[in-house]
Amino acid sequence: MTRKKPQDQPPRPWDRFISDLDREVYSKCGFGAPVGLGQRPALLIIDAQYRTTGENADPILEAMKEYATAVGEEAWKAVGQIEKLLARFREAGRPVMYAQGERTGLQEGGRYTDKIPALGEAYNLPGSRGAKIVEPLAPNPEDVIIRKRFPSIFFGTNLITQLVTAGVDTLLVVGCTTSGCVRSTVVDGMSYGFRCVVPLDCVWDRSEAAHAINLFDMSQKYADVMSLDELLPLLEAIPGLQTTSSRRGATG
Repeated sequence: MTRKKPQDQPPRPWDRFISDLDREVYSKCGFGAPVGLGQRPALLIIDAQYRTTGENADPILEAMKEYATAVGEEAWKAVGQIEKLLARFREAGRPVMYAQGERTGLQEGGRYTDKIPALGEAYNLPGSRGAKIVEPLAPNPEDVIIRKRFPSIFFGTNLITQLVTAGVDTLLVVGCTTSGCVRSTVVDGMSYGFRCVVPLDCVWDRSEAAHAINLFDMSQKYADVMSLDELLPLLEAIPGLQTTSSRRGATG
């Protein structure tokens, strides 16, 4: 069956996976309405660590030779996009928060590490190279780092306190994996009443199909999903998040 996208929508990663019937069903259900951005966004960077990227932009099977959980080339493409968004948030002084997945042994992961024993490997240990946040996205001293042991950055952490204290109303969720920790964080974030946005070229996954279909599903139920190029103009409407040239033009 030929997959078709709405005429007014740019190409999406899920276009070749979602059938015409699926699109019609979701449309008739009334799913997929845009939520929009609020005025006080925070950037959540999920598990952007060497264990999920690899050391270099290698094909995934090459990257996995060093870290079994690394994604390689596609991860580093997303890191390059996140850098642009991070620079905008840094310049504006907006909250930047990190999920740093790490555990000191299999026992800390419960059923999660039963399902994925590789999460108990040495490169997940605190202080290891694999657990380190990748250098292009390295935290600043004022950033919040949430050390998590399960998929959602909300589970068993003080993230809600951090977000409430910062007055946040919108979460821009980037990092990995699309189908795992990103999705879990988005579902919890929406459930707590935050607007959630996923820039589709700022997240990565080990599976092309899982990446695409989870982006589609989040777009229909939990978040606004768009490219970074589509998101950046929307940030222009939020005080402080305009580009330097835009602010200069607004003041004369």
